Amino acid sequence: MTQFERCGWCGTDPLYVAYHDDEWGVPEYDSRALWEKLVLDGFQAGLSWITILRKRDSFRECFEGFDPERVAAWGEPEIARALQNPGIIRHRGKIEAAVTGARAYLEIEAKEGFSPFIWSFVGGKPLQQPRASLADVPAKSPESEAMAKELKKRGFKFCGPVITYAFMQACGLVNDHIATCPSHARVRALSPV
Repeated sequence: MTQFERCGWCGTDPLYVAYHDDEWGVPEYDSRALWEKLVLDGFQAGLSWITILRKRDSFRECFEGFDPERVAAWGEPEIARALQNPGIIRHRGKIEAAVTGARAYLEIEAKEGFSPFIWSFVGGKPLQQPRASLADVPAKSPESEAMAKELKKRGFKFCGPVITYAFMQACGLVNDHIATCPSHARVRALSPV
């Protein structure tokens, strides 16, 4: 008989548990939502994800609902306003990276679609990787290294291979729920064959 156990990284914090159970690893195909998650993963660099998760609503308000067209139009006044917002991570480099990332997003979206571009790194469908334990989950992969390289080439920042791997996990490009986690089978069932 198999003992089911949730992935241990989310602990017992109700917000973190809900994120794990309802969002993390669920395949995301909406271009705008993918861009939002990529930006938030960039803000996470050097911090814990729960910090970003607790501030996510403030990020959404500050970045105008993560509307890439609006953020791409930001100049110094909007960046200065964001730097004064205590509800987000007030890091000039990360805020500026969100603006340049919005501009890069718009170029990719116009040429090939941001979602197809992102999903191309895993052949268009989630990689199913049943891990025996958290110790088996890598910090990066060949796919995340390729994605990071291409994103940087196109103008994105704060998107190294570790950040892009976390992004891939969060957006369901890779199913890294441990094999005994009830969400592993649920996420697998949501994935196209």
